[in-house]
Amino acid sequence: MTSARPAPTGLTSGARRVLQQNWTGSCTVPSPGLYPHQWSWDSAFIAIGSRHISPRRAQRELETLLAAQWGDGRIPHIVFNPAVPPAAYFPGPDFWRSATAGAVAGAPRHTETSGIVQPPVHALACLLVHRADPRSSARHGFLARAYPRLAAWHRYLGRARDLGGGGLVSVVHPWEPGMDNSPCWDAPLARVAPAPPGTFRRADLDHGAASDRPTDLDYGRYVRLAADYRDGGYADHTAGSAFLVEDPGVNALLIASEHALAEIAALLGADAAPHRTRAADLTAALVDRLWDPAAGLFLCRDLHGGGPVRDLHGGGPVRDLHGGGPVRELGAAGLLPLLVPGLPGDIAAALVRTACGDHFGLGRTARLVPSYDLLGPAFDPARYWRGPAWFNVNWLLERGLRLHGEPERADALRTAVLETAVTSGFAEYVDPYTGEARGTRDFSWTAALALDLAVAAGQEP
Repeated sequence: MTSARPAPTGLTSGARRVLQQNWTGSCTVPSPGLYPHQWSWDSAFIAIGSRHISPRRAQRELETLLAAQWGDGRIPHIVFNPAVPPAAYFPGPDFWRSATAGAVAGAPRHTETSGIVQPPVHALACLLVHRADPRSSARHGFLARAYPRLAAWHRYLGRARDLGGGGLVSVVHPWEPGMDNSPCWDAPLARVAPAPPGTFRRADLDHGAASDRPTDLDYGRYVRLAADYRDGGYADHTAGSAFLVEDPGVNALLIASEHALAEIAALLGADAAPHRTRAADLTAALVDRLWDPAAGLFLCRDLHGGGPVRDLHGGGPVRDLHGGGPVRELGAAGLLPLLVPGLPGDIAAALVRTACGDHFGLGRTARLVPSYDLLGPAFDPARYWRGPAWFNVNWLLERGLRLHGEPERADALRTAVLETAVTSGFAEYVDPYTGEARGTRDFSWTAALALDLAVAAGQEP
Protein backbone atom coordinates (compact mmCIF):
# COMPACT_ATOMS: atom_id res chain seq x y z
CA MET A 1 0.00 0.00 0.00
CA THR A 2 1.37 3.43 -0.98
CA SER A 3 2.06 5.61 2.04
CA ALA A 4 0.80 9.17 2.33
CA ARG A 5 3.13 11.90 1.08
CA PRO A 6 3.13 15.67 1.56
CA ALA A 7 1.05 17.72 -0.86
CA PRO A 8 2.98 18.48 -4.05
CA THR A 9 4.73 21.81 -4.45
CA GLY A 10 2.49 24.51 -5.81
CA LEU A 11 -0.78 22.90 -4.81
CA THR A 12 -1.93 25.39 -2.20
CA SER A 13 -0.83 28.46 -4.16
CA GLY A 14 -2.44 27.07 -7.31
CA ALA A 15 -5.68 26.21 -5.52
CA ARG A 16 -5.82 29.68 -3.99
CA ARG A 17 -5.32 31.23 -7.42
CA VAL A 18 -8.17 29.22 -8.97
CA LEU A 19 -10.59 30.00 -6.16
CA GLN A 20 -9.73 33.69 -6.23
CA GLN A 21 -10.10 34.08 -9.99
CA ASN A 22 -13.46 32.26 -9.97
CA TRP A 23 -14.88 34.26 -7.05
CA THR A 24 -17.55 36.81 -8.07
CA GLY A 25 -17.86 38.67 -4.78
CA SER A 26 -20.82 36.62 -3.56
CA CYS A 27 -20.15 33.10 -4.84
CA THR A 28 -17.66 31.05 -6.84
CA VAL A 29 -18.44 29.93 -10.38
CA PRO A 30 -17.24 26.42 -11.30
CA SER A 31 -15.58 27.79 -14.45
CA PRO A 32 -15.97 31.32 -15.87
CA GLY A 33 -16.31 30.07 -19.45
CA LEU A 34 -18.12 26.75 -19.28
CA TYR A 35 -20.15 27.29 -16.08
CA PRO A 36 -20.52 31.06 -15.47
CA HIS A 37 -23.26 30.90 -12.81
CA GLN A 38 -23.57 29.41 -9.31
CA TRP A 39 -24.14 25.65 -9.09
CA SER A 40 -25.64 24.01 -6.01
CA TRP A 41 -23.40 21.09 -5.09
CA ASP A 42 -20.38 22.86 -6.58
CA SER A 43 -20.81 25.65 -4.05
CA ALA A 44 -21.04 23.15 -1.22
CA PHE A 45 -17.75 21.51 -2.23
CA ILE A 46 -16.14 24.89 -2.93
CA ALA A 47 -17.07 26.14 0.55
CA ILE A 48 -15.49 23.04 2.09
CA GLY A 49 -12.15 24.03 0.56
CA SER A 50 -12.38 27.81 0.73
CA ARG A 51 -13.06 27.65 4.49
CA HIS A 52 -9.29 27.17 4.85
CA ILE A 53 -8.64 30.49 3.10
CA SER A 54 -11.52 32.57 4.48
CA PRO A 55 -14.23 31.04 6.67
CA ARG A 56 -16.35 34.12 6.14
CA ARG A 57 -16.15 33.79 2.37
CA ALA A 58 -17.13 30.12 2.66
CA GLN A 59 -20.12 31.16 4.78
CA ARG A 60 -21.14 33.70 2.17
CA GLU A 61 -20.84 31.11 -0.59
CA LEU A 62 -23.46 28.97 1.09
CA GLU A 63 -25.62 31.88 2.20
CA THR A 64 -25.85 33.12 -1.40
CA LEU A 65 -27.07 29.72 -2.51
CA LEU A 66 -29.54 29.32 0.36
CA ALA A 67 -30.99 32.76 -0.35
CA ALA A 68 -32.29 31.38 -3.67
CA GLN A 69 -34.23 28.57 -1.99
CA TRP A 70 -37.80 28.06 -3.17
CA GLY A 71 -40.81 28.29 -0.89
CA ASP A 72 -41.37 24.52 -1.08
CA GLY A 73 -37.86 23.99 0.30
CA ARG A 74 -35.97 22.96 -2.83
CA ILE A 75 -32.49 24.37 -3.42
CA PRO A 76 -32.20 24.91 -7.18
CA HIS A 77 -29.25 23.47 -9.03
CA ILE A 78 -28.34 26.82 -10.67
CA VAL A 79 -28.63 30.39 -9.41
CA PHE A 80 -28.25 32.69 -12.41
CA ASN A 81 -26.10 35.81 -12.45
CA PRO A 82 -28.04 38.49 -14.33
CA ALA A 83 -24.77 40.12 -15.44
CA VAL A 84 -23.86 37.08 -17.57
CA PRO A 85 -24.99 37.36 -21.22
CA PRO A 86 -27.92 35.03 -22.00
CA ALA A 87 -26.01 33.24 -24.77
CA ALA A 88 -23.16 32.29 -22.43
CA TYR A 89 -24.95 29.25 -21.03
CA PHE A 90 -27.82 26.99 -22.06
CA PRO A 91 -30.32 26.26 -20.66
CA GLY A 92 -30.36 29.72 -19.13
CA PRO A 93 -32.97 31.74 -17.22
CA ASP A 94 -35.08 32.31 -20.33
CA PHE A 95 -35.50 28.55 -20.62
CA TRP A 96 -36.27 27.76 -16.98
CA ARG A 97 -38.57 30.80 -16.41
CA SER A 98 -38.49 30.00 -12.71
CA ALA A 99 -40.21 33.14 -11.43
CA THR A 100 -43.33 32.39 -13.49
CA ALA A 101 -43.32 28.64 -14.14
CA GLY A 102 -42.26 27.98 -10.55
CA ALA A 103 -44.54 30.50 -8.89
CA VAL A 104 -46.85 27.89 -7.36
CA ALA A 105 -43.83 26.07 -5.89
CA GLY A 106 -42.55 29.31 -4.37
CA ALA A 107 -39.70 30.18 -6.70
CA PRO A 108 -38.01 33.49 -5.83
CA ARG A 109 -39.60 36.43 -7.65
CA HIS A 110 -36.43 38.46 -8.13
CA THR A 111 -33.75 35.79 -8.53
CA GLU A 112 -33.72 33.56 -11.59
CA THR A 113 -32.85 29.91 -10.98
CA SER A 114 -33.28 26.53 -12.56
CA GLY A 115 -36.11 24.32 -11.31
CA ILE A 116 -34.34 21.02 -10.66
CA VAL A 117 -32.02 20.16 -7.77
CA GLN A 118 -28.64 18.56 -7.08
CA PRO A 119 -27.32 16.20 -4.37
CA PRO A 120 -27.93 17.46 -0.81
CA VAL A 121 -24.38 17.85 0.49
CA HIS A 122 -25.13 21.31 1.91
CA ALA A 123 -25.64 20.52 5.60
CA LEU A 124 -22.32 18.67 5.69
CA ALA A 125 -20.68 21.67 4.04
CA CYS A 126 -22.26 24.08 6.53
CA LEU A 127 -21.05 22.02 9.46
CA LEU A 128 -17.48 21.84 8.12
CA VAL A 129 -17.46 25.58 7.39
CA HIS A 130 -18.64 26.27 10.94
CA ARG A 131 -15.88 24.09 12.36
CA ALA A 132 -13.25 26.10 10.49
CA ASP A 133 -13.95 29.14 12.71
CA PRO A 134 -16.72 28.61 15.27
CA ARG A 135 -16.33 32.14 16.65
CA SER A 136 -16.80 33.78 13.27
CA SER A 137 -19.71 31.45 12.55
CA ALA A 138 -21.41 32.33 15.85
CA ARG A 139 -20.68 36.04 15.47
CA HIS A 140 -22.38 36.14 12.09
CA GLY A 141 -25.21 33.79 13.11
CA PHE A 142 -24.24 31.47 10.26
CA LEU A 143 -25.66 28.19 11.58
CA ALA A 144 -28.72 29.87 13.11
CA ARG A 145 -29.67 31.27 9.71
CA ALA A 146 -28.72 28.18 7.73
CA TYR A 147 -30.41 25.57 9.92
CA PRO A 148 -34.08 26.31 9.13
CA ARG A 149 -33.29 26.49 5.41
CA LEU A 150 -31.40 23.20 5.51
CA ALA A 151 -34.20 21.56 7.48
CA ALA A 152 -36.75 22.78 4.91
CA TRP A 153 -34.55 21.42 2.11
CA HIS A 154 -34.46 17.99 3.71
CA ARG A 155 -38.21 18.09 4.33
CA TYR A 156 -38.82 18.85 0.67
CA LEU A 157 -36.73 15.86 -0.39
CA GLY A 158 -38.44 13.58 2.10
CA ARG A 159 -42.00 14.65 1.34
CA ALA A 160 -42.03 15.63 -2.33
CA ARG A 161 -39.43 13.26 -3.69
CA ASP A 162 -40.28 9.91 -2.10
CA LEU A 163 -41.88 8.98 -5.41
CA GLY A 164 -41.13 5.28 -5.11
CA GLY A 165 -42.90 5.00 -1.76
CA GLY A 166 -40.01 3.21 -0.11
CA GLY A 167 -38.53 6.12 1.83
CA LEU A 168 -35.79 7.15 -0.61
CA VAL A 169 -35.38 10.34 -2.62
CA SER A 170 -36.06 10.10 -6.35
CA VAL A 171 -34.54 12.23 -9.09
CA VAL A 172 -36.55 13.45 -12.07
CA HIS A 173 -33.71 14.48 -14.38
CA PRO A 174 -30.20 13.09 -15.05
CA TRP A 175 -28.70 16.44 -14.04
CA GLU A 176 -30.06 16.06 -10.51
CA PRO A 177 -27.70 13.31 -9.28
CA GLY A 178 -24.83 15.40 -10.66
CA MET A 179 -23.46 12.55 -12.80
CA ASP A 180 -25.16 13.90 -15.88
CA ASN A 181 -24.65 11.34 -18.63
CA SER A 182 -23.67 8.26 -16.64
CA PRO A 183 -24.37 4.98 -18.44
CA CYS A 184 -26.67 4.27 -15.49
CA TRP A 185 -29.11 6.68 -17.14
CA ASP A 186 -29.04 5.09 -20.60
CA ALA A 187 -31.93 2.74 -19.94
CA PRO A 188 -34.22 5.26 -18.20
CA LEU A 189 -33.41 7.87 -20.86
CA ALA A 190 -34.19 5.52 -23.73
CA ARG A 191 -37.91 6.13 -23.26
CA VAL A 192 -37.54 9.93 -23.56
CA ALA A 193 -38.23 11.51 -26.94
CA PRO A 194 -35.51 14.15 -27.48
CA ALA A 195 -36.22 17.78 -28.23
CA PRO A 196 -35.94 18.29 -31.99
CA PRO A 197 -32.53 19.33 -33.36
CA GLY A 198 -32.39 23.03 -34.02
CA THR A 199 -34.68 23.96 -31.13
CA PHE A 200 -31.74 24.65 -28.80
CA ARG A 201 -28.08 25.63 -29.03
CA ARG A 202 -25.45 23.94 -26.89
CA ALA A 203 -23.15 26.57 -25.39
CA ASP A 204 -21.03 23.88 -23.71
CA LEU A 205 -19.43 22.92 -27.02
CA ASP A 206 -17.93 26.41 -27.24
CA HIS A 207 -15.69 25.53 -24.31
CA GLY A 208 -14.93 21.83 -24.64
CA ALA A 209 -14.32 19.08 -27.15
CA ALA A 210 -17.45 17.32 -28.35
CA SER A 211 -15.74 13.99 -27.60
CA ASP A 212 -15.59 14.96 -23.92
CA ARG A 213 -19.22 16.04 -23.66
CA PRO A 214 -22.67 14.36 -23.80
CA THR A 215 -23.93 13.48 -27.26
CA ASP A 216 -26.50 15.63 -29.06
CA LEU A 217 -29.05 12.83 -28.64
CA ASP A 218 -28.61 12.75 -24.88
CA TYR A 219 -28.67 16.54 -24.68
CA GLY A 220 -31.94 16.60 -26.62
CA ARG A 221 -33.40 14.25 -24.04
CA TYR A 222 -32.18 16.44 -21.18
CA VAL A 223 -33.86 19.45 -22.78
CA ARG A 224 -37.14 17.59 -23.29
CA LEU A 225 -37.25 16.39 -19.68
CA ALA A 226 -36.47 19.85 -18.31
CA ALA A 227 -39.05 21.52 -20.55
CA ASP A 228 -41.73 19.02 -19.53
CA TYR A 229 -40.95 19.55 -15.84
CA ARG A 230 -41.08 23.32 -16.31
CA ASP A 231 -44.34 23.18 -18.24
CA GLY A 232 -45.83 21.15 -15.40
CA GLY A 233 -45.07 23.96 -12.95
CA TYR A 234 -42.14 22.03 -11.44
CA ALA A 235 -44.63 19.78 -9.67
CA ASP A 236 -43.23 16.53 -8.26
CA HIS A 237 -45.36 13.51 -9.09
CA THR A 238 -44.76 10.23 -10.83
CA ALA A 239 -46.65 11.19 -13.95
CA GLY A 240 -44.56 14.32 -14.41
CA SER A 241 -41.34 12.76 -15.63
CA ALA A 242 -40.46 9.92 -17.95
CA PHE A 243 -37.21 9.73 -15.98
CA LEU A 244 -37.68 8.64 -12.37
CA VAL A 245 -34.77 7.03 -10.53
CA GLU A 246 -33.65 6.33 -6.98
CA ASP A 247 -29.92 7.08 -6.94
CA PRO A 248 -27.65 5.73 -4.19
CA GLY A 249 -25.29 8.71 -4.32
CA VAL A 250 -28.04 11.26 -3.76
CA ASN A 251 -29.45 9.28 -0.86
CA ALA A 252 -26.04 8.62 0.69
CA LEU A 253 -25.28 12.35 0.66
CA LEU A 254 -28.68 13.06 2.19
CA ILE A 255 -27.92 10.61 5.00
CA ALA A 256 -24.49 12.16 5.63
CA SER A 257 -26.08 15.61 5.65
CA GLU A 258 -28.87 14.44 7.96
CA HIS A 259 -26.20 13.36 10.45
CA ALA A 260 -24.57 16.79 10.00
CA LEU A 261 -27.94 18.47 10.53
CA ALA A 262 -28.32 16.58 13.81
CA GLU A 263 -25.00 18.00 14.96
CA ILE A 264 -25.98 21.50 13.84
CA ALA A 265 -29.26 21.20 15.74
CA ALA A 266 -27.40 20.17 18.88
CA LEU A 267 -25.02 23.13 18.54
CA LEU A 268 -28.02 25.46 18.35
CA GLY A 269 -29.86 23.84 21.27
CA ALA A 270 -32.53 22.34 19.00
CA ASP A 271 -33.76 18.76 19.04
CA ALA A 272 -31.31 16.56 17.13
CA ALA A 273 -33.32 13.35 17.59
CA PRO A 274 -35.57 13.73 14.51
CA HIS A 275 -32.51 14.08 12.28
CA ARG A 276 -30.85 11.02 13.77
CA THR A 277 -34.07 9.04 13.33
CA ARG A 278 -34.39 10.23 9.74
CA ALA A 279 -30.79 9.23 9.01
CA ALA A 280 -31.37 5.75 10.45
CA ASP A 281 -34.59 5.31 8.46
CA LEU A 282 -32.91 6.42 5.25
CA THR A 283 -30.00 4.06 5.84
CA ALA A 284 -32.36 1.13 6.31
CA ALA A 285 -34.28 2.06 3.15
CA LEU A 286 -31.05 2.48 1.17
CA VAL A 287 -29.88 -0.99 2.11
CA ASP A 288 -33.28 -2.54 1.58
CA ARG A 289 -33.98 -1.02 -1.84
CA LEU A 290 -30.63 -0.44 -3.53
CA TRP A 291 -28.00 -2.81 -2.08
CA ASP A 292 -27.05 -5.65 -4.43
CA PRO A 293 -24.83 -8.25 -2.73
CA ALA A 294 -23.91 -9.98 -5.99
CA ALA A 295 -22.76 -6.73 -7.60
CA GLY A 296 -20.97 -5.67 -4.41
CA LEU A 297 -22.35 -2.13 -4.51
CA PHE A 298 -25.59 -0.15 -4.55
CA LEU A 299 -27.53 0.00 -7.82
CA CYS A 300 -29.85 2.70 -9.10
CA ARG A 301 -33.52 1.80 -9.24
CA ASP A 302 -35.56 2.80 -12.28
CA LEU A 303 -39.05 3.41 -10.93
CA HIS A 304 -40.70 3.25 -14.33
CA GLY A 305 -38.80 0.33 -15.82
CA GLY A 306 -39.17 -0.82 -19.38
CA GLY A 307 -35.68 0.14 -20.56
CA PRO A 308 -32.89 -2.22 -21.63
CA VAL A 309 -30.37 -3.08 -18.92
CA ARG A 310 -27.33 -5.30 -18.72
CA ASP A 311 -27.51 -8.55 -16.72
CA LEU A 312 -24.39 -8.36 -14.54
CA HIS A 313 -25.06 -11.47 -12.50
CA GLY A 314 -25.68 -14.11 -15.13
CA GLY A 315 -23.76 -12.53 -17.98
CA GLY A 316 -26.81 -13.10 -20.15
CA PRO A 317 -28.30 -10.95 -22.88
CA VAL A 318 -29.81 -7.54 -22.47
CA ARG A 319 -33.31 -7.80 -21.05
CA ASP A 320 -36.21 -5.46 -20.29
CA LEU A 321 -37.49 -4.47 -16.89
CA HIS A 322 -41.19 -3.71 -16.53
CA GLY A 323 -42.71 -2.00 -13.53
CA GLY A 324 -39.39 -0.76 -12.19
CA GLY A 325 -36.26 -2.45 -11.00
CA PRO A 326 -32.50 -2.13 -10.58
CA VAL A 327 -30.37 -0.62 -13.32
CA ARG A 328 -27.59 -3.17 -13.64
CA GLU A 329 -24.75 -0.82 -14.45
CA LEU A 330 -21.90 -0.18 -12.04
CA GLY A 331 -21.54 3.55 -11.42
CA ALA A 332 -19.42 5.37 -8.86
CA ALA A 333 -22.62 6.56 -7.17
CA GLY A 334 -23.03 2.98 -5.98
CA LEU A 335 -19.84 3.33 -3.91
CA LEU A 336 -20.80 6.62 -2.23
CA PRO A 337 -22.80 5.00 0.61
CA LEU A 338 -19.34 4.33 2.07
CA LEU A 339 -19.89 7.86 3.45
CA VAL A 340 -22.77 6.72 5.62
CA PRO A 341 -22.13 6.44 9.37
CA GLY A 342 -23.71 3.29 10.71
CA LEU A 343 -23.61 1.42 7.42
CA PRO A 344 -23.50 -2.31 8.23
CA GLY A 345 -19.90 -3.46 8.47
CA ASP A 346 -20.24 -6.27 5.97
CA ILE A 347 -21.64 -3.89 3.37
CA ALA A 348 -18.89 -1.34 3.98
CA ALA A 349 -16.28 -4.08 3.57
CA ALA A 350 -17.91 -5.23 0.34
CA LEU A 351 -17.86 -1.66 -1.03
CA VAL A 352 -14.13 -1.42 -0.31
CA ARG A 353 -13.53 -4.72 -2.11
CA THR A 354 -15.53 -3.50 -5.11
CA ALA A 355 -13.71 -0.18 -5.20
CA CYS A 356 -10.37 -2.00 -5.14
CA GLY A 357 -11.44 -4.70 -7.60
CA ASP A 358 -11.35 -4.93 -11.36
CA HIS A 359 -14.38 -2.72 -11.94
CA PHE A 360 -12.96 0.43 -10.29
CA GLY A 361 -9.26 -0.33 -9.82
CA LEU A 362 -8.59 1.73 -6.67
CA GLY A 363 -4.94 1.35 -5.71
CA ARG A 364 -4.34 -1.03 -8.61
CA THR A 365 -5.05 -0.23 -12.25
CA ALA A 366 -6.62 3.22 -11.87
CA ARG A 367 -4.95 6.37 -10.63
CA LEU A 368 -8.31 7.67 -9.36
CA VAL A 369 -11.66 5.93 -8.98
CA PRO A 370 -13.55 6.25 -12.29
CA SER A 371 -17.12 7.45 -12.57
CA TYR A 372 -18.18 4.19 -14.23
CA ASP A 373 -17.19 0.51 -14.43
CA LEU A 374 -13.78 0.09 -16.11
CA LEU A 375 -15.07 -3.17 -17.61
CA GLY A 376 -18.49 -1.85 -18.62
CA PRO A 377 -19.53 -1.84 -22.27
CA ALA A 378 -20.17 1.92 -22.19
CA PHE A 379 -16.85 2.85 -20.51
CA ASP A 380 -15.15 5.85 -22.08
CA PRO A 381 -12.17 7.41 -20.26
CA ALA A 382 -12.75 10.80 -21.90
CA ARG A 383 -16.50 11.43 -22.09
CA TYR A 384 -17.87 13.32 -19.10
CA TRP A 385 -19.41 10.92 -16.53
CA ARG A 386 -19.03 7.79 -18.65
CA GLY A 387 -15.64 6.79 -17.22
CA PRO A 388 -13.41 9.74 -16.31
CA ALA A 389 -12.44 10.29 -12.69
CA TRP A 390 -13.88 13.27 -10.84
CA PHE A 391 -12.27 14.94 -7.86
CA ASN A 392 -15.44 15.35 -5.82
CA VAL A 393 -16.23 11.63 -6.09
CA ASN A 394 -12.71 10.73 -4.96
CA TRP A 395 -12.86 13.26 -2.11
CA LEU A 396 -16.08 11.63 -0.91
CA LEU A 397 -14.61 8.14 -1.18
CA GLU A 398 -11.47 9.20 0.68
CA ARG A 399 -13.70 10.41 3.49
CA GLY A 400 -15.69 7.16 3.42
CA LEU A 401 -12.56 5.01 3.56
CA ARG A 402 -11.43 6.84 6.70
CA LEU A 403 -14.87 6.53 8.27
CA HIS A 404 -14.88 2.76 7.81
CA GLY A 405 -11.39 1.97 9.06
CA GLU A 406 -9.27 2.10 5.88
CA PRO A 407 -6.72 4.84 6.67
CA GLU A 408 -3.92 3.44 4.49
CA ARG A 409 -6.14 3.25 1.43
CA ALA A 410 -7.47 6.73 2.25
CA ASP A 411 -3.91 8.08 2.51
CA ALA A 412 -2.98 6.57 -0.85
CA LEU A 413 -6.08 7.98 -2.50
CA ARG A 414 -5.44 11.40 -0.98
CA THR A 415 -1.90 11.40 -2.37
CA ALA A 416 -3.18 10.44 -5.82
CA VAL A 417 -5.83 13.18 -5.77
CA LEU A 418 -3.32 15.86 -4.75
CA GLU A 419 -0.74 14.88 -7.34
CA THR A 420 -3.32 14.60 -10.13
CA ALA A 421 -4.91 17.93 -9.25
CA VAL A 422 -1.58 19.69 -9.79
CA THR A 423 -0.41 17.79 -12.88
CA SER A 424 -3.80 18.19 -14.58
CA GLY A 425 -4.00 21.94 -13.99
CA PHE A 426 -6.94 21.50 -11.60
CA ALA A 427 -8.93 19.85 -14.37
CA GLU A 428 -12.67 19.34 -14.28
CA TYR A 429 -12.08 15.58 -14.64
CA VAL A 430 -9.30 13.25 -15.78
CA ASP A 431 -8.58 9.96 -17.49
CA PRO A 432 -8.76 7.48 -14.59
CA TYR A 433 -5.73 5.53 -15.81
CA THR A 434 -3.31 8.29 -16.79
CA GLY A 435 -4.59 11.37 -15.00
CA GLU A 436 -4.68 13.25 -18.31
CA ALA A 437 -6.76 16.43 -18.01
CA ARG A 438 -10.22 16.43 -19.55
CA GLY A 439 -12.95 19.03 -19.64
CA THR A 440 -12.06 22.56 -18.58
CA ARG A 441 -9.06 23.57 -16.43
CA ASP A 442 -8.88 25.66 -13.25
CA PHE A 443 -12.08 24.02 -12.05
CA SER A 444 -13.25 25.36 -8.70
CA TRP A 445 -14.23 22.22 -6.82
CA THR A 446 -11.03 20.48 -7.92
CA ALA A 447 -9.01 23.30 -6.41
CA ALA A 448 -11.18 23.51 -3.28
CA LEU A 449 -11.21 19.81 -2.47
CA ALA A 450 -7.50 19.42 -3.22
CA LEU A 451 -6.86 22.27 -0.80
CA ASP A 452 -9.01 20.56 1.82
CA LEU A 453 -7.05 17.32 1.45
CA ALA A 454 -3.74 19.17 1.55
CA VAL A 455 -4.70 20.79 4.84
CA ALA A 456 -5.75 17.39 6.19
CA ALA A 457 -2.29 16.12 5.20
CA GLY A 458 -0.71 18.85 7.32
CA GLN A 459 0.12 21.48 4.71
CA GLU A 460 -0.57 25.14 5.46
CA PRO A 461 -3.35 26.61 3.32
